[in-house]
Amino acid sequence: MCFIVCAFSLFPLCQRCFSPPSMAAWDLSIILEDLGPDTPPITLSVSSDLHVGGVIIKLVEKTQMKRDWSDYALWWEQKQQWLLRTAWTLEKYGIHADARLLFIPQHKPLKLGLPSGMTLKVWASFSSPVFQAVMTICRILSKARHHEGYTNTHSYFLLRWLDSSRCLRQQGVQENDLLWLRFKYYSFCDIEPKYDAVRLTQLYEQARWAILLEDIDCTEEEMMLFGALQYHIGKVSQSEPERMSTNAAMENLESALQSLEVKMEGGSSSASDMLVRHTKQIHLSLTNLQNSLIPVHFRPKKLTLKGYKQYWFKFQDTSISYFKSKEESVGEPIQQINLKGGEVAPDVNVASQKFLIRLLIPSPEGMNEVYLRCENEQQYAHWMAGCLLASKGKSLADSSFQSEIQSIRSFLAVQKTNSGSSSHTLASDESMNTHSLVSPRYHKKYKPKQLTPRILEAYQNISQLSMTDAMMRFLQTWQALPDFGISYVVVRFKGSRKDEVLGIASNRLIRIDLGVGDVVKTWRYNNMKQWNVNWDIRQVAIEFEGNVNVAFSCVTADCKIVHEFIGGYIFMSTRSREKSGTLNEELFHKLTGGHEAL
Repeated sequence: MCFIVCAFSLFPLCQRCFSPPSMAAWDLSIILEDLGPDTPPITLSVSSDLHVGGVIIKLVEKTQMKRDWSDYALWWEQKQQWLLRTAWTLEKYGIHADARLLFIPQHKPLKLGLPSGMTLKVWASFSSPVFQAVMTICRILSKARHHEGYTNTHSYFLLRWLDSSRCLRQQGVQENDLLWLRFKYYSFCDIEPKYDAVRLTQLYEQARWAILLEDIDCTEEEMMLFGALQYHIGKVSQSEPERMSTNAAMENLESALQSLEVKMEGGSSSASDMLVRHTKQIHLSLTNLQNSLIPVHFRPKKLTLKGYKQYWFKFQDTSISYFKSKEESVGEPIQQINLKGGEVAPDVNVASQKFLIRLLIPSPEGMNEVYLRCENEQQYAHWMAGCLLASKGKSLADSSFQSEIQSIRSFLAVQKTNSGSSSHTLASDESMNTHSLVSPRYHKKYKPKQLTPRILEAYQNISQLSMTDAMMRFLQTWQALPDFGISYVVVRFKGSRKDEVLGIASNRLIRIDLGVGDVVKTWRYNNMKQWNVNWDIRQVAIEFEGNVNVAFSCVTADCKIVHEFIGGYIFMSTRSREKSGTLNEELFHKLTGGHEAL
């Protein structure tokens, strides 16, 4: 009852006096996919104030089919959108009579290719964001932790990445399509072989194929070591007692797949073209254990290694200075390299007497990449220790200097080659299939009878490792490669007239000259203040400390992919510092989703 207040009294009125007029009914056509493509759509009489749940009830009643409809939902074809909020009205969704709606299952079969080459048939959600779909799959596959490292790639897409914030159907994936499950973010924190057996196995397989298909470049000696580790892992896996104790990865995987339809197929793929990159290098020749040395300053040209000059170097506090000669070292240096806040990584192969120290040096405009080359193990151990301490802001006088040296010597000892009679004994091993151990480049360069003894020679150093330890060694060697974990996208920087390459790594962005492969500039994420995407012009803009601004548009990929890579790596860096195993999914989507995710 409603009332009108006047000066004399209250008059009761009927409620419908002020009720809005009922909305007019109109016809809505819905296609029921299960009835077949030739079946005409079902027409319902609806009004704009009818909620989606009411539409579904009307539809199910009209079909007169008794079945479980709990997994079905409405899909709006024109908008490429699921109508999952059943309490929303048609008016709120903006649905009119011309809307093309489908009533279809949210879960459908999908072929899933694992890094190991196994192909599974799984029921996957086509309505949840890819991030959640992958999370569910990873829980089935061994309850693997850190599933945000996984992502799906559509087999028909040229660029190997789906949007994590959108569902499979929104990205053109169809029933029974083949998707590859791969680790997208090369930031592998907190690997515990005891608990992560399946994750370790799949990481190993992805790394193995990256090496064999030459997706990442490595030296000949490194390839022989990779071949030896694969050979050893293959031998250990054939041992029944060892398999019972160390091959839990595959046993857990088989157990987890009991609810899935499994089909073994050989994965096929082609080797990717590698971008050869060359950087400024400084070759050092250490003469003593003091702070001064005589190096070779190396500036390579394009694809050659010509032209070098000899300089006198000094290591002082956290900086390296170099001069034209020892006599001039009392004056001003040609250049001083401050290592504090930089990154230091080994690039070593004892068998070939390769002792390189890879440095990323911070500068106002980004990061400069240089190499230090030492002549022997003793010199390398001291200079590597000094660089590691300097990068942390510590001098050579620090108490941890000697322990750093011992740790580096232990690392080098592992790589030493044992040349003895045992290698000649194993050299006659005819069971080795070298074609499955090294990349095609070495198949063409050497015959199997030449490759076998070289792989067996490297095998001597790792023959006593367990399967788990051998896999971990393979991953550690893979991660130590200079080009490890870099995804490449062709971009056009603002103000430039030519295309260039943007390398996206776990901790930095790399600007690369597309013509010669030289690194032009490097920017670290920890110097990033903010990044934005202009979705109208499809341009990524990044602001770094020191008033450095970078903007570019993507040529070979959508800018959303670059946005998700940057946000994902920043998210992964927060994960590595967390002690809790919980996942902040909201933060992940906030960092990677952007405007379009909303």
